[in-house]
Amino acid sequence: MKKGAFWTVLIYLIISSLVLASCSSSTSTSTSASSSTITSTTASIPIQTSTPVKSTTSVSIPTPTTATAGNWWDTLGKPQYGGTLTIRIDRDIASFDPYQSSSLENVQSAWMEKLVADDWAMDPAVFNYSIGFRPSQYEKGLLAKSWEMPDPSTYIIHLRQGIHWQNIPPANGRELTADDIVFHYHRLYGGGDGFTKPSPTNATVAQWTTMTSVTATDKYTIVFKWTITNPEVIIETQQSLGTSADIDCPDAVKAWGNLNDWRHAIGTGPFILNDFVSAGSATLVKNPDYWGYDERYPQNQLPYIDTLRILIIPDPATALAGLRTGKIDFLDSVSLQNAQQVHKTNPQILQIPVPVAQAITVDPRNDKAPYTDIKVREAMQMAIDLPTIAQTYYGGIADPSPAALTSIYLKGWGFPYGQWPQDLKDQFAYNPTVAKQLLASAGYPNGFQTSVIASNSADLDLLQIVKSYFAAVGINMDIQTMDAASWASFVSSGHKQNQLAYGLGSIGLTYAPMTQLVDFFNGNGATNYMMVSDPVYDAFYTKALTDTNVDDVKQIVKDANEYVARQHFVVSLLQPKLIGLCQPWLKGYNGQNQSISGTATAPKLLGFYGARFWIDQTLKKSLGY
Repeated sequence: MKKGAFWTVLIYLIISSLVLASCSSSTSTSTSASSSTITSTTASIPIQTSTPVKSTTSVSIPTPTTATAGNWWDTLGKPQYGGTLTIRIDRDIASFDPYQSSSLENVQSAWMEKLVADDWAMDPAVFNYSIGFRPSQYEKGLLAKSWEMPDPSTYIIHLRQGIHWQNIPPANGRELTADDIVFHYHRLYGGGDGFTKPSPTNATVAQWTTMTSVTATDKYTIVFKWTITNPEVIIETQQSLGTSADIDCPDAVKAWGNLNDWRHAIGTGPFILNDFVSAGSATLVKNPDYWGYDERYPQNQLPYIDTLRILIIPDPATALAGLRTGKIDFLDSVSLQNAQQVHKTNPQILQIPVPVAQAITVDPRNDKAPYTDIKVREAMQMAIDLPTIAQTYYGGIADPSPAALTSIYLKGWGFPYGQWPQDLKDQFAYNPTVAKQLLASAGYPNGFQTSVIASNSADLDLLQIVKSYFAAVGINMDIQTMDAASWASFVSSGHKQNQLAYGLGSIGLTYAPMTQLVDFFNGNGATNYMMVSDPVYDAFYTKALTDTNVDDVKQIVKDANEYVARQHFVVSLLQPKLIGLCQPWLKGYNGQNQSISGTATAPKLLGFYGARFWIDQTLKKSLGY
């Protein structure tokens, strides 16, 4: 059946079922918005894309088993040296200089290291590092030995001693010092060493505008000073995983002016970049003088693998073919549908569900009618059956809970759905009858006509399902698509849409919680394409910046979450999961911070993890590879 014909039949069936559900007195949902139990009569409707997504096989999730004696990682086997780790990214590498760009930091981190990293000895059952936010208790020093905050606006780093730059001219293996760290931040943010202006192209610079100075007080100590007094904001910024944290080599910058040429790539990391073919591949070899040792096996010098190959493959189908044939060791950000197809042909490949970076949303212009009326926005939310979508469209691996400002997957932050009061849960429960009542109360007894500007890189099949749910309560939505770049220009930065937008998602972020307070709904936020102007919301961020107690900040973030949910600034569609696919011979991969934005790059700590992953050569050979 052709896709167009399929959708005609499918949408007709869905609309018919939804209309019957909202009209039938014998099987209708509760008509009270405050009812504690709301049932759905559409639970058996097979909502799916043109490729069935209902899984008939369970997703394989490698769960570490704690041994009765010893360490949890003993069950993984003893690491082996040697071999090649091959990964894929989906775009060319435009620059090798963190000053130039905040994209592809994942690749740069293979040879440039950060001050802090993840805890390799942490049991994934406790915290698995699969989301972008790392609570500070789960961070460990990398270049940094330790850090402290003697007062709320001062952050002090103490470097490890004996770390050396790679033995490549002009650094020639000299020791890393505090002056090198100061130079990096002065260059990036225009704070000294001859640099008077911040990088105009690195997007992470904006996060550091409240840092006033960075100085070296001795050979191994760096002091950062901030104008703000919120320790959580400072820690989140200092310990971020972006390019601002990748320490470049001052000797190389001074010698060549920039690091755009791959031949000028020098760092302290476990791999040395020794070949690059534009739009083809990058090849890195192990740094024989690398300073690091395995935290699980302290006697083992890192890295384990000899070669790290990065294949530049834009086409997902080609990348999947490379995985199936054993030419690629793992892929991240794979859709459920593609993961299920891989399971049919290669059942030995491990499948690891990982949350996406933010919830999928339909985003109304809050400054334009009819979306200026909160009743309309609430009605749109109640028109959608999230549990049915989670079970059928996402094959049961997505949490059916709606999201607020922060992700349902953040631990210790935000406002998890389980804590919501019942009256708020009712506002997000599927109830087309009440949705129609709300529309009538807002002056739209017969619904209304609207349009949505959608990015063609977003899930358009899901949007078709949403369209059918809206139609069942009288909201007729016309879908207009744009390529991703045009959408970003027209909607995300241009704010030129008139009604609805669908593309990035604007809630449920897995980033740092404080950053989320300003990212999307702040009146002056650059990405506030929902055009929210709400002094109550803006006050959350202002209040948080001046708070010096982390527990108070957590309460502010919680209050902001509840406010966002109650105001229905956007329509929440769930926070699904993408799949990390891993060859059985690759040891150590657990979906660690895969590119959960939906694009395939690499772990944001590629050098850190790449040095610690190892290849079971015996197993690989036994499988015929």
